[in-house]
Amino acid sequence: MTDFDLVHDRLGTGSSKWSKYPADVLPMWVADMDFPAAPEIIEAITHRLKHPILGYGVAKDELRTAIVENLETKYQWTVAPEEIVFLPGVEPGFNMAMKAFLEPGDGITVQTPVYRPILSAPSHWGLMRRDAALTSGVRGWELELEPFKTELGKSKAFILCNPQNPTGKVFSREELTSMADACREQNVLVISDEIHCELLFDSRHHIPFASLSDDAAQRTITLMAASKTYNIAGLKTAFAIIKNRRMRETFSASRLGMVDSVNIIGLEATLAAYTQAGEWKTAMLRYLESNRDFLSDEINRRFPSINVIKAEGTFLAWLDCTALKLESDPQTYFLENGKVGFSAGSEFGPDYANFIRLNFACPRAILVEGLDRIERALKATNSRP
Repeated sequence: MTDFDLVHDRLGTGSSKWSKYPADVLPMWVADMDFPAAPEIIEAITHRLKHPILGYGVAKDELRTAIVENLETKYQWTVAPEEIVFLPGVEPGFNMAMKAFLEPGDGITVQTPVYRPILSAPSHWGLMRRDAALTSGVRGWELELEPFKTELGKSKAFILCNPQNPTGKVFSREELTSMADACREQNVLVISDEIHCELLFDSRHHIPFASLSDDAAQRTITLMAASKTYNIAGLKTAFAIIKNRRMRETFSASRLGMVDSVNIIGLEATLAAYTQAGEWKTAMLRYLESNRDFLSDEINRRFPSINVIKAEGTFLAWLDCTALKLESDPQTYFLENGKVGFSAGSEFGPDYANFIRLNFACPRAILVEGLDRIERALKATNSRP
């Protein structure tokens, strides 16, 4: 069984996360885990590498069947094997969808804050981004339905991120249904990024948007991957589920020489993830939930001026540092004064400069070190004459 407390040195491994900053900076920014992949996944990759030919890959029927069974078992969502389109990532997927179905000048509704690839994608295709902000309330991050409907009325499409990055919100069936009803009324395309769908806490259950109704199924492009949950993002494998045949054909035609075939090793890893790594996932989620609770308790105890709403899913904490009244934005401040690298709030929307996003998918010792560096940075500033 994996020891999630064990710290693995990732310096010099070509890791994006650990290469961005100098070696004395603790990186807690990009959304990948500092945990080893499940032993079953490593074994499957090792076994495949015993065959010396690594040409272009195609998804085996066995993988399609595994995904179909996974969706039925976990979400009671019936999908046919041919409704699955394999991709080298979720980000290429939502860009393909925008290119395929929208024209320059069309509006697309985006719920903010949201991670930068979604925030930036509309501008790649000349689209008008319509921001509909989530709000923080007593029940956590909440959908404001009327402002959402207003922006949807100016749009041809809506891109949903659920579970939501960076807030960690998991939308309820009631919220999803209200959004689906609005999309039906306005006749808009739905692009649903559900890459964190297996990373839920407190016994929550993910609800695929396309599973809500026949209408939702016919207007939705669902994007999923094993990459976040099983920490295999570097293997560049994801998939779209598109039940509407004409939409699926149009979507596939939009590759336009830009979106190539999927990594042959990633396909093997995804199959192993869905068929063999269940026990690893259960243990990992237990550890993540403990980290989330520890982080929330420590922030409330040590940094009462930092506001955090416990994530309902993902492995990301969205920290509001407004009340600290720092001399610079908090990402820059903690990088320069604490040697800890978070994601800057401004990357998630123009109204979030006083926020940072923290990745807590790491051994507890790294999480503690990150908190200690926050504390040292704040004490150093307070002690200055």
